Amino acid sequence: MDIGHIGLRQRLQLEVFRQMRHNQARLHPLRQLFWECTMRCNLHCRHCGSDCKATALHPDMPADDFLHAVDSIRPHVNPHEVMIVITGGEPLMRDDLADVGRTLHDRGFSWGIVTNGWLLDEARLRELLAAGMTSLTISLDGLRDDHDWMRGRRGCFDRTWRAIKLLCRTRGLTWDVDTCVNRRNFPHLDDMRQALEAAGVGRWRLLTIFPMGRAASDPDMIVTDDEFRALMDYIDRQRDDFRNGRTSMLCYYGCEGFLGAYEGKTRNHFFHCDAGISVASVLIDGSISACSSIRADYHQGNIYRDDLWTVWQNGFKPYRDHTWMRRLEPCADCKMWRYCEGGGMHQRGEGGRLMLCRFNALGE
Repeated sequence: MDIGHIGLRQRLQLEVFRQMRHNQARLHPLRQLFWECTMRCNLHCRHCGSDCKATALHPDMPADDFLHAVDSIRPHVNPHEVMIVITGGEPLMRDDLADVGRTLHDRGFSWGIVTNGWLLDEARLRELLAAGMTSLTISLDGLRDDHDWMRGRRGCFDRTWRAIKLLCRTRGLTWDVDTCVNRRNFPHLDDMRQALEAAGVGRWRLLTIFPMGRAASDPDMIVTDDEFRALMDYIDRQRDDFRNGRTSMLCYYGCEGFLGAYEGKTRNHFFHCDAGISVASVLIDGSISACSSIRADYHQGNIYRDDLWTVWQNGFKPYRDHTWMRRLEPCADCKMWRYCEGGGMHQRGEGGRLMLCRFNALGE
C-alpha cells in the first residue's frame, strides 16, 4: 500500500472527522484523567520513558492529594462520564490502590489501571474488582524470551501470562493486552497472536516505540520504515479476519501519528490525539499535563498551587490549537497537514521538534 495515497472516499471521511476534531477541541470535555501514582516499578524495561526503578527518587503521591484534585473537578463534570486511569511506574506497587479505587467509585467515577501484571494474582484482582475497577491494560511484549528481554527480569513472562489467563476467566471487566513492537519481537508477532487468541484474549493493541527515555539510545527499540509498513499491513489483515469471523480477537494500532492511506484501516477510528482535548493527567510531582509521556515543557500547572479545573478550562492552548507546529519542519511543507495537524504532543521533543514521523518517512 502507498501510505501517501489518500483515496476520494477516505479524504471525504477525513474531512468530516477533521470538523468533529475541531469541535471537540473547542468544547474540550474532560473524559479521561490519568494519575501517575508512583514511580516505583518491579521491572527494568528497556523502553521505559520514565526510567522507573524499584526505589524511586520521587516518593509516591499521597492518595489524599490526588483525591482532593479529583474533588475540585466534581462540581463541573458528570463523574459517570470521566474515566480515571491509574498508572506509574507500576501502580500495583501501592498497597492502598484498592482503597483509592473504592473512594473514586463511591464518588461516581469509573476507574482502571495499567499494569505489567507481575503482582496481579487472583486475590489482588478480586480486591480491585470489589473496589469497583472496570478496566485494565496489561503489557506483554512477546513470548517468553522476547518479553523477559524487553522487561529486564527473568520470569516476567510467566507471571504476566498467568495474569492474562486469569483475566480471560474474568467477567465484567473491559481489558486489553498492549504490545510494544520492536525489532526483536517483530518477526514473532504471529506466534504471539496465536497464543493470545488460544488463551481467549479479545483485544490486542500494538504500539510502536518513540525515541524517548531509555529507548532513545537503543536502536533495537525502533522498527525500521519497512517493518512499520509491514506492521500496518499485518494489522489491516488481522482486522479483516476479525470482521469476517476468521478470528475472535480484535487487533488495532495505538495512537502514534497520522498513517496516510492506512487511516481508517488499522485503528478503530481516524487519527486524533485527545491529549489536552479530553484527556488530562496528574503526574507524580503534581504537574498537570495531558499524558505522562509528554515533556515537561508542555505541563500546564501543578495541583499543589493551581486548581485543576481552572487549568483544564484555560490552559492546554498548545494542545487545542496546533498552528504553531506548522512553522516547524517537517510540518511546514507537508501535504497532509490538514488531516494530521502536526501529530500528537507526545511526538514532540525539545523545542517542539518532531521526534519521529512515519508519514514523512513513507509518504513521499
